[in-house]
Order: sequence, then C-alpha cells, then structure tokens
Amino acid sequence: MLRKSAFALALATCFTFSAQAKAADVPPAEADSGDLEGIIVIGRGETRSVSTLVPSNLDVLPPGTSVQKALNFLPGVSAQSIDALGVNEQSLSLQVRGFNTTHLGYTLDGMPLGDGAYNNYNGLTISRALISENLGRADLATGIAGLGIPSTSNLGGALTYFSSDPGKELGLKVNGTIGSESSKRVFARLDTGEHGGFSAYLSGQYSEQDLFVNQGAYKKSTGKQFNAKAQYEFEGGKITAFADLSRTNQADDTYLSKDMLGRLGWDWAGYAPDWQSYLGVAACSVKVPSVACAAAPAPQKNADVTFTNGQILRNDDLFYLAGDFDLTESIKLHVQGYHHEDKGAGNNFITGLSNQGTASTADDLPVQIRDTRYTIDRTGGLGSLSWTVGFNQFQAGFWLEENTSSAARYIRTDVTGPFSLAKFLKGQPSTAQWVQETKWKTRQFYLQDTVALFDDALSVEFGFKGTYSKSDARAIDGIAATPPPASSQFATGTLVAKDYFLPQAGLRWKIAPEHEVYASYSENMAMYQGGFKLGPQSVSQAVWDLQGKTLKPETSKSFDGGYRYVSGPLQVSLAAYWVKFDNRLLQYNPCPTNQQQNPGCGNSFHNAGSVTSRGVELGVLWNPLPWLSWYNSASYNKSTYDDDLNFCTATCVLKATAGKQQVDTPKKMAASTLSLKYAGFSASVQGKYTGRRYYTYTNDQSFGGYVTVDLGLGYSFGDVGPLKGAKLSLNVTNLTNKRYASNFDSSVFAPDDAAGTILVFHSSAPRQVFGTIGFDF
Repeated sequence: MLRKSAFALALATCFTFSAQAKAADVPPAEADSGDLEGIIVIGRGETRSVSTLVPSNLDVLPPGTSVQKALNFLPGVSAQSIDALGVNEQSLSLQVRGFNTTHLGYTLDGMPLGDGAYNNYNGLTISRALISENLGRADLATGIAGLGIPSTSNLGGALTYFSSDPGKELGLKVNGTIGSESSKRVFARLDTGEHGGFSAYLSGQYSEQDLFVNQGAYKKSTGKQFNAKAQYEFEGGKITAFADLSRTNQADDTYLSKDMLGRLGWDWAGYAPDWQSYLGVAACSVKVPSVACAAAPAPQKNADVTFTNGQILRNDDLFYLAGDFDLTESIKLHVQGYHHEDKGAGNNFITGLSNQGTASTADDLPVQIRDTRYTIDRTGGLGSLSWTVGFNQFQAGFWLEENTSSAARYIRTDVTGPFSLAKFLKGQPSTAQWVQETKWKTRQFYLQDTVALFDDALSVEFGFKGTYSKSDARAIDGIAATPPPASSQFATGTLVAKDYFLPQAGLRWKIAPEHEVYASYSENMAMYQGGFKLGPQSVSQAVWDLQGKTLKPETSKSFDGGYRYVSGPLQVSLAAYWVKFDNRLLQYNPCPTNQQQNPGCGNSFHNAGSVTSRGVELGVLWNPLPWLSWYNSASYNKSTYDDDLNFCTATCVLKATAGKQQVDTPKKMAASTLSLKYAGFSASVQGKYTGRRYYTYTNDQSFGGYVTVDLGLGYSFGDVGPLKGAKLSLNVTNLTNKRYASNFDSSVFAPDDAAGTILVFHSSAPRQVFGTIGFDF
C-alpha cells in the first residue's frame, strides 16, 4: 500500500493506457489520507504506477484551483484550461500518456464520476463534486488502472479522488482570495469534532471571476458549492455519508482558429455591450428591414463576430452512503450507494431571424438565441469483498448503474434586445434543432488475487473484470412550439459494448532493500460515448442506419514495466510502456465548425484502425535539506496512427495518416518543482514544458511547444490569540506572461486544415495574481 513519507514525491512512474493501483481498490474509508503531508511518491510496493497528489501540492496554485489541473507537473500528464483556476468546464482537458479526457476513469471516494466529458451525460468534473480544500488526496494511475475502479471509459489511466475525513476536534477554517480579473473567493469549513464515534463537517465556497479577453460586458463567472461529510465509527466498521451541491455559471470564451489568431490576436472576444454594432454585422447575413448591414471592419470578418461567447450553467446534486465492515479478521466488506442529478444549459446569441410576433416585419432582428440543455439522472451501487487466506488476498466486486440523460438544442426567435444569458431561460422555445434522450445500463464485476511471497519481497496480482454497457438513444419532440425537423434530428438507435473477460496481471520484485522492478499487462474496453458532440449516436438517422451496426467498441492492450529506487533524500523512477489502442473511433464533420452539432451537416464516426503508443518516463526527487525539495519529471510519448484513414462523405478520400502523431498528444514534456518550508515561510516555483501538439490527423497543422511558470509564496503566523492558525499567501500563475494555445476542441479535429480556419483552440490566460488570507479557529 501507499507508504507515508515525511517529505516525499509522487514519481508518476509506470505507463500504459489503462492505469491504476491498489490504492484505487481500497475502500475510501481505508484510503483517506488527510494526515499525509508533503509530496508523496508512490509506486513502492506496487505492481503498476500510481502518483499521489496531496493538499500541499496545491500551494503553488491559487485556492480553488481544480485538482485535475494541479496534476500537470506529473510525468506524462498534460492538463489544460483557459482559466488560471482550471474550473472552466468547456476548456478543461487532460492527456495522460496519449489518452485524452474521455478515455480515462474518474471516481470520488469510490463513486464513479463518469468520463469527464464537457457535454455532460454520465457524470461531472471533480471541481463540481469536491471543493479543493476538502481534498484528502488524489491518486493518478498513469499506467494500468486497478480492476476495481467503477469506470467504462478507462482505456487509459484513472484518477481516484478521496475527500478528507472530518476532523477529530471542533474547528473552523475560513479563507478569502482576491485577484486578477476581479476575482473573489471565500471558503469556510466547520468541523464538529468527534463525539462517541460520530464526526462531521459542513463547508461551502463562493467564487466569481471575469473573463480576461476583450469583452466589455456579460463576462462574469460564478460558483457556489456546498460539501458535507459525516462518519460514524464503531467497533468493526464505519458508516460514511457525503453530499455535494454545486451551482456553476460560467461566461465562456470563444474558440479561435490559427487564421483568427494572426488577424485578431489572443484576446479576441465578443462585441458586448455594443449591441448596435453586433446587429449591423449580423444584418449582413440575415436581411431585416430594421437594421442596415454594416460589415465588420478589417481585419475582422463577419464570421468572427459574436455578441458574447455564451454562458455555461451546471446545477449538480450528488450524494452517497457507504459502509465498511470487518466481518472477520480476514474478511472485509464495502458497500456504497449513490445518486446524481444534473441540470445544465449553454446559452448563446447567434445570427438568425427573430420575429417579435407582430404582423409587421419592421421590428425584426437578425439575432436568435441558441439554448442547449442537458439533464442527468443516475443512481448506482457498488460493493467489494476482500478476504485473506494464507499468502493470498482475494477480492471480488461489482458495480451497477442506471442513468437517463438528455440533450436538446432549442432556437429562440423572440429576441428584442441584449440581456444576460447567465440564467436558465424560461418559457417555450420557438423551434428545436434536435432533442435526444438516452437510457444507459451499466453492469461490471471483477475478481482478483494478490499473492505475497518471500516476506513480501515478491508480489503477484492477477484477475479479470467483465463489463456490459448499453445505450438506448431515441429522438423525441421536446418542448419547442415547432418540433425538430427530420433533417436535423439526432438518431434513434441502440449500442451495446460488452466483454466478460478483460484480464489483468502484474508483479513487483524487491531485488534489494532500496530497489524494485515491476511489470504489468492489462486489457480494457470502453463503452460508446454519449453526449451530443462526441457520441456516435449524435448523427442523423440516415448516417446511423448506414454505420451504426458496423461500429465496434474501442479497446486497449497495455504493457508496462519499470524500476524504482528510494533511499534517504533521493528517489528515482524510470518507466517504459507499450500500448495498442484498437478500433479508435474518430469523428469527421465536413461542415463549418460553427455547425458542428448539426447532424444534418453529415457528421459521422468511424472505427479508424489502431493507434500504437510507446513511451518512457523519468521522475527524480531530491531532498538535500529537511526544508528543501526539488522534483523533476520528463516524458517521451510516441503515439501514432497505424493506418492511412478513409474519410467519407459523398465520396471517400484516403488521407496519409499512417505514422503520424496522434492529435493533441505532445511527444515531449518536462516539469520541475522547487519547494521550501522554513520557519513559517513557504515558497514553490513550478515550471512546465509542453511539446508540439497537432490538431489534424495528417499533422499538417500544429502549435509549437511552450514553457509556463507558476509561483506560490506563503507565510504562516501560527497561533495568534484565539486563532489556531493564520496564513497569508500570494500566487502568480503564468509568471512569464507566456501566451499559447491551451486546450483543443476534440470534436472538430479534421484530416487537414491548410487554411488554418478550424475553430479549435482557446487562448491561454495571461499572467494573473491572487492574494489569500486564511484563519483557523
């Protein structure tokens, strides 16, 4: 299991695209690490690679930063976001050893969080599930995920988050932050302390921040969140309950193309509050008597212009109840039930005719509102039983989930003027472009044996899991006055992904007191994705009838192996991996990128052969002094398409993709983190190099490598009067003010982009500064 270390670091060793470790198989009641301090390096004793991030790793970043974004310094990890805190839903992305966000697995305290997709259909991001100050730890399995993780997307690694346990003593924590772009945030947590085995905490946070781009109004994002956790410990067991209520309302930034970047710069945004100028440009596309066409001035183009870039809303209610029981000294049981409801929306002004409901056309406007809606209603249960017999530790477990999700695109034609879109729009929409509801059924089980030999110098794990996932999608009319036309409606159809024998095996050999080697093999299968952007059911009925029965679920086969050295102030890890990613499902949409979610454009999905990934990773932690730590990581990943690919619309075109680097997968990355803590003062500086990333399958377009630097400074005053602790901190993100392409929109990747016109990337945030004061009572 994980070994505590006073000041150690997680060398994200190990590899392959199906990662996770024993830690992920441990019931959350046993796995909480609220007492861990410093940077933890994992791997020692494991048959695969897992890196652990603990709260102190977040010190270099502002309070409230997404835990997912904080993983960026680990080997093989590229975590992107347009905002400094990494909480903007549309721009949050993750790459781990060539697998992207939706090919990884995610859990919180053992409860599945879905596949991390922006267009929610089966879960939510960690930012909406857990306030960052309530993190106990996060385990990133970069290579092979443990059999017990409840996920149907982890072709690659897995992220298992654990919330901190309630404190054993009565206490109150409060902190407040102000910073760049009118940022404000406040957090408070009250711990009841332990009373007769019962303990609990209540906590909440409120945050707001403006966009950094050049948009003059309607640019504020807000977040409201509540976490509560209660535990009752008794002889032989523990009962845990957790609740999360999250309300996010985010102003969005526009996706840019390379062409737009050259003409308009990094900070191009909406016309707001200049409504009249926006109407003039819109009138050049939609003719109305009331507004004269006034084309956008050079170097702008009419197609560039928008009033705002929209507003993203997500309301989540998430609950679980779990029990851990020691049935005997050698038999342990974990059971857990959970429920999650989500209501989401994406609102934006678009060009189109709005009629005011009068006989006259004199008051018509060339602007409509695009109203996209989402819902999730999922309930599930999971359980595991472990028992020890001699040198064998057996584990068996199951996961069941029922989920009904929906997505709809409505068009409102009653626009009379500008207003804030930061709300769920009421009333009946005029028309519907498409409305689709999907019922999901998931069943999963696993069996595993861990054998420990020679006083635990040698351990061997082997087992398998079985997965069944069914998505039953159907087109429905929705609530609009005019139902969706058949030409733009999504398909009705059913997809099933199942495999009842997905094996996994690994061994770890301690060849000397400070030296060990390990190797693992795993096979995995992913269910078909949902949502209206990335799922193969988000196509027209005609396309579905043509391709639906030919699709196969994506699968992976992963090998990894490595060496670890841990002795005194030095820790070194070297890893290598090989992965075959089969039946890679690629989307191809030949339409303009502002129509990507219109199935009538010809959106289609294709099993495009396989991707082969090879890579090596190095992690080194040096603790030369008790108050000084220096961690360095480096990784090389070559993920290439194995075949030339056929992209078909009316005709098929063979594209030269064989041997090309996979999109959004940097070959080279390196990171360095220097941290010190001395006499109340703390400082951390973190640098990260991210190599070239392609966004076309033929590699004809890309963005070059870049370096970012973040700085964190703090001073703890210790006890002051009634205060148990007081602390001031200063955080500077993107210290050198480097501008670069942050996340890519994976739904618009294409074979090529000679003109550089695909709207594919968000610009990075400039340098931002945040100051925080906190108190413990």
